[in-house]
Amino acid sequence: MIESSVGLAAGIVAIIAGLIQSLYGCWVNRRFAYAGKILWESTVFAPANTTILVGLSIAVSIAYSGFLVCGIGGATATATTWDDVLIFIILLHLTWTMHVVKNLLQATIARIKYMNFGYGVNVGTRVAACDTMKYLVGSVSMGSAMVPIIGTVRGSARALSSIAGGSDEFLFSCTNCYSGIASTLIRYGNRWGFVHVGALNRGFVPASRNAWESFIMAGLQPLIDSDLTGVFCFFCGLTGGAISALTAGSWALAVHKSYATEVSLYAFLIGYFLCRISVAWAQASVSAYYVAYAENPNNHRFNSTIPSRLEEMQRYGH
Repeated sequence: MIESSVGLAAGIVAIIAGLIQSLYGCWVNRRFAYAGKILWESTVFAPANTTILVGLSIAVSIAYSGFLVCGIGGATATATTWDDVLIFIILLHLTWTMHVVKNLLQATIARIKYMNFGYGVNVGTRVAACDTMKYLVGSVSMGSAMVPIIGTVRGSARALSSIAGGSDEFLFSCTNCYSGIASTLIRYGNRWGFVHVGALNRGFVPASRNAWESFIMAGLQPLIDSDLTGVFCFFCGLTGGAISALTAGSWALAVHKSYATEVSLYAFLIGYFLCRISVAWAQASVSAYYVAYAENPNNHRFNSTIPSRLEEMQRYGH
């Protein structure tokens, strides 16, 4: 399939995606300095044994991915219509499970950082990890299913709003309605909710709602909307996925050329999620920083980074 229309389509998509990423990088260039500063301040002191926790998460993910890939290989060998359905279900399950692993790690680290930022309390990494596995798997699993869907809806709504601008054309007549739906959904399912899930043992929906309401009350919503942490983690995932796809695809071309496209796609998916898991602790730290600040902006543990950025955004309108 490497010389088929499917392979050609995948190549075209990759080229277009690269072009979009380059244009996006130029568009958000002015935010890089602040994004680097907030990332540094929230991650400068990593929780104890973070490397071990991340390593265990990656090891479990690799083992689980290998198990599912064996199932995909068996289904590919028979190549019936039902096997294609089975492969899709396996990939869907892999995607959700990887999100669960990533968000379990995120909830664990977020608890440690939130308690430190907000109250100056040091929570042991082992204690936080054990509590997460004992009490929070259900909430994290629910959030892992909701956040990607709601995030996609909100991202597409913001993109449509940017394209439409103030146009009254019929094509964009439903943009405001769609944006309103997305704005409502984000209140009940967002990645900042994992902070309260981990720290306060709340259900995912109440945790997401409380975190978002804190942002609104503190006037942080514009800053949250322009945050580049999620984008940074996403691009890290894309980089890891691309390297994995290139390596696995090259190997498949040498060993079994007819399966090169499928192997490259599966490798990209696995590599993407492994990289997302490896940087989840940094994303959790930034999320905890924002949530803790929103709940108590006058906390002496925070410096002027966020107020200065808000003032800059108000001054220059970005």
